[in-house]
Amino acid sequence: MSSKLFSPLSIGGMQLANRITVAPMCQYSAVGGSMSDWHAMHLGTLALSGASMLVMEMTDVAPEGRITPHCVGLWSDANETAMQRVVDYCRSISPIRIGAQLAHAGRKGSAQRPWEGHGPLAPEQGGWQTVAPSALALAPGWPAPHALTHAEMDVIREGFVAAAKRAARIGLDFIELHSTHGYLLSEFLSPLSNKRTDGYGGSLENRMRFPLEVFRAMREVWKGAAGAKISGSDFVEGAWTPDDAVAYARELKKLGCDYVTVSGGGVVLDAKIPLAPGYQVPFAERVRRETGITTGTVGLITEPRQAEDIIASGKADFVSLARAMLFNPRWPWHAAIALGDEIKYPSQYERCAPRMWKTGKVPEKAG
Repeated sequence: MSSKLFSPLSIGGMQLANRITVAPMCQYSAVGGSMSDWHAMHLGTLALSGASMLVMEMTDVAPEGRITPHCVGLWSDANETAMQRVVDYCRSISPIRIGAQLAHAGRKGSAQRPWEGHGPLAPEQGGWQTVAPSALALAPGWPAPHALTHAEMDVIREGFVAAAKRAARIGLDFIELHSTHGYLLSEFLSPLSNKRTDGYGGSLENRMRFPLEVFRAMREVWKGAAGAKISGSDFVEGAWTPDDAVAYARELKKLGCDYVTVSGGGVVLDAKIPLAPGYQVPFAERVRRETGITTGTVGLITEPRQAEDIIASGKADFVSLARAMLFNPRWPWHAAIALGDEIKYPSQYERCAPRMWKTGKVPEKAG
């Protein structure tokens, strides 16, 4: 009997072979915002994983929107050409659906790479002035960001639009708006980081206004599948809540958002996050149940039967794997075996399928 994890799914007209997707994972290995050979290797490996959908790493819409000087961007012709090369390579070896997560780091920008300290960059290290909805530092020792004016917000919104147009020229299958993890759009959404007194601060309606404006503007120029990564919680009392997540997902759906992946945290560095297997799944379950939007879930999902239960019980429509996929880039192959299901292997790798081990024979039409 076929598993639910390996059943097909359609998102905004985009057909997926199964419910396993690869989450975006920053590699901090770009040059001037342009993907490098590392990305061809990294994304090529994940393209062969057996997952149905690959979200490339957080892709910033402006140089000052990067987390570090080594983050991927899509603001220039050079960035577009480099991404096109990597996407074309991945498509030459795999049918996986490929998309970009468009983003702006906000006050979490101008930072060191994780293995170099992860703290703020000093000006002499190439640091830059960060921006945010309000002039509130991320944490002690971090510089205060510049509070955005309406005119500056317009420029950022147009940066997302321009990046969406580049994504269309590249021929990506989908785009995703990044509005969680404490980056710029989630800084607008969270009362922890948004203390504005104009029409973009205060009430939930006002705090959602700019992220929704950005999504609407992107949707006007992007005709394919489009989603958003959203927060289920800030994991801080009195901040962003599951109620807010439901309200935001509803508004995104009205604007033509085809799916949301529900994550959370990151707006402040001292949040007490209750890490445990599937700890964010309840947020996705509620968003899916109360809005009807196609919903993905994340959060220490590492075991095949755990993922199968999430899908089979209706808690989410798909799982989004990050660290588990880095540790085991063939996770979907192994999950299929554990669940007694079948998955298509690349023809070149067909002979490695366990069903072939006893005979050693490769069928004439592999896969």
